[in-house]
Amino acid sequence: MSENYSAGNIQVLKGLEAVRKRPGMYIGSTGPNGLHHLVYEVVDNSIDEAMAGFCDTITVALEKDDICRVEDNGRGIPVDIHPTEHISALELVLTKLHAGGKFNKDNYKVSGGLHGVGVSCVNALSTWMEAVVERDGKKYQQKYSIGKPTTKVEELGPSDRHGTTIRWKADKTIFQETTTYNFDVLAKRLRELAFLNNGITIIFRDERLEEPKEAVYKFEGGITQYVKEMNQKTTSKFYLPENPIYITGERDNVITECAFQYNSGYSSSINTYVNDINTREGGTHLDGFKNAINFVLNKFLDSNDKFKKRLEKADKDEKLRIEDILSGIVLVVSMKVPEPEFEGQTKEKLGNTEVRTIVDALVKEKLTLFFEQNPSVLEAILDKALAEATARIAAKKAKDASRKKSLSDGFGLPEKLSDCSLKDPEMCEVYIVEGDSAGGSAKKGRDPKIQAILPLWGKMLNVEKVRPEKVMNNDKLEPVIASLGAGFGKDFNIEKLRYHKIIIMADADVDGSHIRTLLLTFFFRYMPQLIERGYVYLAMPPLFKVQLGKKEPVYCYSDQERDDALAALGDQREKADVQRYKGLGEMDGKQLWETTMDPARRKMRVVTIPDAEAADKIFSVCMGEEVEPRREFIESNSSYANLDI
Repeated sequence: MSENYSAGNIQVLKGLEAVRKRPGMYIGSTGPNGLHHLVYEVVDNSIDEAMAGFCDTITVALEKDDICRVEDNGRGIPVDIHPTEHISALELVLTKLHAGGKFNKDNYKVSGGLHGVGVSCVNALSTWMEAVVERDGKKYQQKYSIGKPTTKVEELGPSDRHGTTIRWKADKTIFQETTTYNFDVLAKRLRELAFLNNGITIIFRDERLEEPKEAVYKFEGGITQYVKEMNQKTTSKFYLPENPIYITGERDNVITECAFQYNSGYSSSINTYVNDINTREGGTHLDGFKNAINFVLNKFLDSNDKFKKRLEKADKDEKLRIEDILSGIVLVVSMKVPEPEFEGQTKEKLGNTEVRTIVDALVKEKLTLFFEQNPSVLEAILDKALAEATARIAAKKAKDASRKKSLSDGFGLPEKLSDCSLKDPEMCEVYIVEGDSAGGSAKKGRDPKIQAILPLWGKMLNVEKVRPEKVMNNDKLEPVIASLGAGFGKDFNIEKLRYHKIIIMADADVDGSHIRTLLLTFFFRYMPQLIERGYVYLAMPPLFKVQLGKKEPVYCYSDQERDDALAALGDQREKADVQRYKGLGEMDGKQLWETTMDPARRKMRVVTIPDAEAADKIFSVCMGEEVEPRREFIESNSSYANLDI
C-alpha cells in the first residue's frame, strides 16, 4: 500500500460511473437476483403511473438475445428541456441519479421508487438502452450506451397513443453469471403487482420461444383475491371465514388495506407491502395489525365465560398470544404511504412510527364491528386460537419436564448419539443414519474428530399431520432435536446448532426415500433455517460395486456408471463381479468410509429451497392428510417415476 496518500488519491465518480463501479449498492447483486431487479425497477415506474391514476396496462416482454422491453400507457416521460439542467427531461431521468418526478408529491402521491436511481441504474448497467415516449400527439426516441446518450431526443412523427417504452440489453461484463431472464421468477413478481393494484392489467410475454407464451394478470378482487388464491394452494379442510375479512381506510394520506383468512393448518403465511414493495421483514404496519387483532380477540375472550374458562383450565395466568392468533392465518397487508421510511438499503422493513398507530386504530375499529356483526365467525376464530394456546401451554410443560430430566441425567444428548470430539460447529457434521446396522458400520468407518453418528430406528413421525406438542414428545424425533441442540419451531435458535453439516444417510430404496422425505418435512416445517443456510445434505451411497479379481473395486452411483465401468473392462467384463447394494448395512466400516463418508471422495447433495412456496405446496400435498390432492399429484407425475421393484 502506498504511503503517499494525498488529495490526488481521492476519486470522484461522475454521472453513472458509481453504479457501474459498485452495482451491488444499487441493485443488491450482480447475480440472477440483480438481473431481475433491473426489470422490477423499470416496471415500478409504470406501476407508479398506475397508482397515480394515469396507466392501466403494462406489457413486459422478453425478447431473443436477452433483451427486455417494458411498455405502459401512462402519460409518457416528459421530453421538454429542464429549466435548470438544460437537457431533455427524458435524458435527465435516464442518465442522472436522483432525478425523477417522485420527489414532488403533486406528481405522485405514493411511489415505490423513492430515490430516483431506478431506471438510470438500469441504463448504466446495460450495453444499450432505447426509450420511446408517446405524448402530446407525437412520438420521441433516444438511445443510450452504458448509461450515456448516443443520440439526441428525436421526434419520430405523430402518434395517437400515450406512454413509455423502455428496451435494454443487460451488460455481460457486469452480470457475468447470466444475462438470461427467468420467466417464472418474473411472473411471480408481476402477478403479485397485479394483485396489489386491482384493476391494472399486466401482460407478460416470452417472445424467445418459437410460439410466444403470454400471461395476462388482472385481479379485480385485489388482495382479497390474493389471500383466497394463497389459501387454495394449501390442503386445508376449511377456510375461516368463507370469504376473507377485508379492512381498508385512509388517514393522513396513508391508505391501509388488510385481508386475511384462516385455514385448518398450523403455519401462517404473512405478506406485507408498502407502495408495492415487499417488506419481507415486516415493520410498523405489521406491528399495528398484530397489536390490534391481539387486543380485539382478547377483549372478546374476556367477555365470553365459556372460552375464558377453557383457557384458565390450561393455565389460569395465560392469555391468547399473537402466535396463537396467527396460527393458520393467510394475511396480506398493503400500505400506500406518501413518505415511507425503510430500515436498511433493501427496503424490507418499514420504520414509520405513525403508520403503526394508523393501522392499529383502523383494524381495532373495523374488526370489532365485523365480529359484532358476525358472532359465529368470531367464535370459530376464538376456538381455533384457543386450541393453539392450549397446545402451546402443553408443549411448554413437556419441554420444561424434558429439560429437568436432561439436567438430572447430567447430559442432554441422546444415548444413541456417537458424538465427535471437536466442538466447533463449522468443523463438525452429524450423519443421521437409517437403522442400527448401518449406524454400527458408520461408527467404525467415521472420522471421530469431526463426524457424529445418530442412528434412527422404527417408523418416523409424519409431522405434517400432527400438532407441535406431539413432535416434541415423539421418541423418534426427540433424539434429532436434542442432538442438533438448537430447539425447534418458534424456539429454534440456529446460533446454538452443534453441527453445520447435517447429512441424511439412508438406503437407496423406497424405505430410504420415505425416511429422507419425513426428515426433510420435519426440517422444513420446524427448522427451515437449516435448509436456508445450506446445512442439510443427502448422502449418496453407491448403488453398485464392480470388481475384477483382486483389483481395486469401482464404486458406481448409477446404472450408467455401472455400464461404463463394465465397458472399460473390455473382453474381461464377463469375469467381473457386480454387487448391487440394497442397503447401507451391506457395507462394512471401511467401504462406507471410502464411498460415502470420506470428505475427499464422497458425493453429497445439498438440500435447497429455490422456491419456498413451491416446496411448501409439495410437502402439504405429499405429506398432508388430504388424499385427493396427493392422488392428483401422483397421477399427473407418474410418467416421471423411477421404481426400483
